[in-house]
Amino acid sequence: MSDKKVLGFMAIIIAAIVALLCAVLIPMNCASLAPDNGSSDGGTGGGTGSGSTPPAENVRNESTAQINNPDQGFYHPILVRVKEDGISYAQYVVTDSTQLYHLRIDISAFSAAVNGSADKELTASALEGIEGVLQYLRSRGKNAVVRFAYDPNYGGASNKEPSMKMMLRHIGQVCPILNKYPATITAVEVGLLGPWGEMHSSAVATLENKVALTSKYLDNTDDLAILVRTPNIIYSYLGITVNDIDGYVVPESSPAYRLGMYNDGYLGSNTDLGTYTDREREIDFMSVQNERLPYGGEVVTPDSSLHDIDKCLPEMFEMGLSYLNVEWNNLVIDKWKASYYTSACGDDGLYYGSTAFDYIQNHMGYRLVLTDGTLSYSNGEISVSLKIDNVGFGNLTKSKLVKLIFEDEEGGVTEADAGVYFGGNVEIKSACVLSGEYKVYLCLYGEEYAGKPNYAVQLANNDIWNDDYKANFIGSIKIN
Repeated sequence: MSDKKVLGFMAIIIAAIVALLCAVLIPMNCASLAPDNGSSDGGTGGGTGSGSTPPAENVRNESTAQINNPDQGFYHPILVRVKEDGISYAQYVVTDSTQLYHLRIDISAFSAAVNGSADKELTASALEGIEGVLQYLRSRGKNAVVRFAYDPNYGGASNKEPSMKMMLRHIGQVCPILNKYPATITAVEVGLLGPWGEMHSSAVATLENKVALTSKYLDNTDDLAILVRTPNIIYSYLGITVNDIDGYVVPESSPAYRLGMYNDGYLGSNTDLGTYTDREREIDFMSVQNERLPYGGEVVTPDSSLHDIDKCLPEMFEMGLSYLNVEWNNLVIDKWKASYYTSACGDDGLYYGSTAFDYIQNHMGYRLVLTDGTLSYSNGEISVSLKIDNVGFGNLTKSKLVKLIFEDEEGGVTEADAGVYFGGNVEIKSACVLSGEYKVYLCLYGEEYAGKPNYAVQLANNDIWNDDYKANFIGSIKIN
């Protein structure tokens, strides 16, 4: 081969290498993070990339649509009857339109006070049946608040419990199952005692026994939120009284860091039907606990003025309300559906004219809104910076796995794992080799199930959700 041919061949190789480096390594200017409306406006700056930037008012404002995000919202109750040979429940109650369910698990058949024979351990068939319910909800991407009780059919009976020894044994039997479903289970309500498992009325429902049952749950679960009926149970577990709670903060190292409250007397009276002894003081204490825990229950007493929409919202925000029974009390639910959010209720003009029910439904738990952000690519690394506002009553109470999804012009998909999300703004730097034009999606999810993201979080923006990817469209980027 002649010298000229050799030099020409080397020049071709060098040119190809330079072109490849330009495609992969040349820094890209920031592209505005917003859904693509067909605009081809380039980004600003001196790089070679570009991104679409549709009008902000079409994208960044909060949507008022109802969103079925994990671990929050109005729930439907499901009665699960447990017998020695298995379980039964109305599976048809689980629908696409409801995210959260309240599993009311009746284990009264294992109490001598009900079966007329003897207190019994839960059988293998019973335990398999209980796990089967959780597995079914997981397969549907649904969540559950779990409560066990000895009240037959949850009919309102008291004094149906077995011995304390057997109740503690039952907790020990079910906890290994519960621990398998941390993404499915929103919270475990200690329950067990009294009518409906509301921890009152039965002779065995002493404070000492409530604390013992609570302690057993905490000792035998890993990362699950454990909820009790009244805050004084939490004080007793901690070895303090209501007089000690001002400024008291539960240390992260304590099992009680996972200990919260469910309120089945919600807004029913000044004490929430005996929930509080010093409402204002105890709400101050519980509001700190609830920053990381679910909180909810049942709203009651139809003639109470505490659940008037212009009165109840401040406490809902303070306490981080995340779930309520949509079926009880139905008269209060109907009241909310017939009353409206106005300037007398707050300054959220987006909801003026909406029903109180819609406002409460859309704000239980977290509600995350993308308000701004940037996207860039440099040296084989994608950088994402998102400003996300939480406008909900509560917070994200479980961390989420994060991945970025890149869809090219031909529909091909590249994914990049991007860490863990605990709430707040998003800052991602993730190594990935890209060249071309992409739509970029952010997936925040609880787990992989059957090869797909499960328990994914939808941001509350218009036209941002891709149900196939279970991810939020955050912008387009062109890498030359």
